[in-house]
Amino acid sequence: MDFSWLSDPFYQKALWTGFVNTLWLVAASAVCGFALAVVFAVTRLRGPRPLAMLVTGVTTVIRGTPLLVQLFFFYDGVGRLLPEIPGVRESLIWPLLRDPFFYGALTFTLSVGAYTGEVLRGALLSVPEGELAAGRAFGLNRWQILYRLWLPRAIQMCLPTLTGELILLLKSVPLVSTIALMDLLKAANMVRDETFLVYEPLLLIAGIYLALTLVLTSVMRLIEQRFPGARPAAPKRRRLLPG
Repeated sequence: MDFSWLSDPFYQKALWTGFVNTLWLVAASAVCGFALAVVFAVTRLRGPRPLAMLVTGVTTVIRGTPLLVQLFFFYDGVGRLLPEIPGVRESLIWPLLRDPFFYGALTFTLSVGAYTGEVLRGALLSVPEGELAAGRAFGLNRWQILYRLWLPRAIQMCLPTLTGELILLLKSVPLVSTIALMDLLKAANMVRDETFLVYEPLLLIAGIYLALTLVLTSVMRLIEQRFPGARPAAPKRRRLLPG
């Protein structure tokens, strides 16, 4: 194994840039995607019928098409169509619209929103109606019931599944190596192309992704334990010695 290339400042910068972009993509897509998932889930359950049907259609398309196809659609399709619209190049959001990071984050946000929205919808349906009736009996309006009772209870029930969705998001980020955005896989491919080393850069980024997965799993497990209403862990039984 030859890891001497790690001492090259050029490769160090590429790996660091890819690492930072990976973290930012996961963070931005997870936060925006979860917010979108809440909107999708609540709209399908309690929203107007036309709007609920629209959300159902969007969710079906996103879940039914490959993520890589969606990434190409937004980056190569929408990204090339927008500059042809008059006034877009002169607008304040043009620097954002020509940034490949935006299209990667947009694609992952929609994916997280669609998949997590279905998970959250199932969790919302699983909340006992008696708990919501108790909230109404205490004088809470429907918005207070949603964000103080119904939604927190549903999130508590599906936290393990949300952990899995977050890990899947992390493992989907290498898809952005197919567009003009530096990530860990693109940095590894750069090393492979220039040094003709195959295993070393791939093993390095595999170790980085494994470490990130372990960190995310530990953080989400801690959130599960500290989440309001979570059951405390059962104390370990002490084994008594005879005599």
